[in-house]
Amino acid sequence: MDGNVAKMTLRGLKAKIPWWGKMIGQILLSRLPVTYKAWHRLGFLEHGRMEDPSYAYGVFTRHFRKVRFPRHSTGWIGLELGPGDSLFSALIARSFLASACYLIDAGDFAEKDFQKYKGMTAFLQQKGLPAPQVDHLASIEDVLKTCNSTYGTAGIASLRAIPRASVDFIWSQGVLQSLRRADFFDYMLELRRVLRDDGICSHLVPLNDLSVGALNHLRLREPVWESDIIARCGFYTNRFRYSEMVAMFQEAGFHVDDVQVNRWNQLPTPRWKLDRKFRSLPDEELRVSSFEIVLRPA
Repeated sequence: MDGNVAKMTLRGLKAKIPWWGKMIGQILLSRLPVTYKAWHRLGFLEHGRMEDPSYAYGVFTRHFRKVRFPRHSTGWIGLELGPGDSLFSALIARSFLASACYLIDAGDFAEKDFQKYKGMTAFLQQKGLPAPQVDHLASIEDVLKTCNSTYGTAGIASLRAIPRASVDFIWSQGVLQSLRRADFFDYMLELRRVLRDDGICSHLVPLNDLSVGALNHLRLREPVWESDIIARCGFYTNRFRYSEMVAMFQEAGFHVDDVQVNRWNQLPTPRWKLDRKFRSLPDEELRVSSFEIVLRPA
């Protein structure tokens, strides 16, 4: 069976499993001595869809255009938090005239199949962009070097290795909600530290659970949810709500330049099923399914 067909089949099967079944299943899978990359090849786990050139391009251009970054700007330095299953962003940023780019993740999740990076380059060339020439290269390490990009896989430690006030543009797609709750504010402080005073950030942040897209992640008590067992299972979110995140952005030294809030028409999970900590929150807060936000240094 073709790999993409197998993944689509598995997605279809997983869609029929209830949220608690998915949670139990991923807990059991996480206890097995199998690497993330092996599970990913089998279609069980994935960090977004960044192996798809069209999707990766769409993610970057959505953030790039949202901040109204000057298209003619050259020599800018970018930082993507959570590149996920590919390093395509290095090629895309270079095609948009970046002089350097940092790709920071909590582990080495990126695809290393060099042929896929050739495919990304061909996609960019079809768009009429000055994509880097990679045909003469031999590895993904060569691609990173050609794009003057750095792939950091140690999370906040990799962020701390970036010089202060050296980045012009920071973006993330569905990443901030997956940072550990205890580490979230430290990440925000580091992002502010590396951003130039005239720099800008763009983030898309979903606040639904990662099983069925509802609020099932708000059912469990805090000590259970914040345990290492849950955090390592691939469906962890820090459970901060929209207003809490915005307050922490501001406390870390950011000004909210623009925000788009998306809400469900009604609560997707009954209030009475939520943990006591969340039951008292107003509907307007609980109904936030995701938000897109642009941040500048305060």
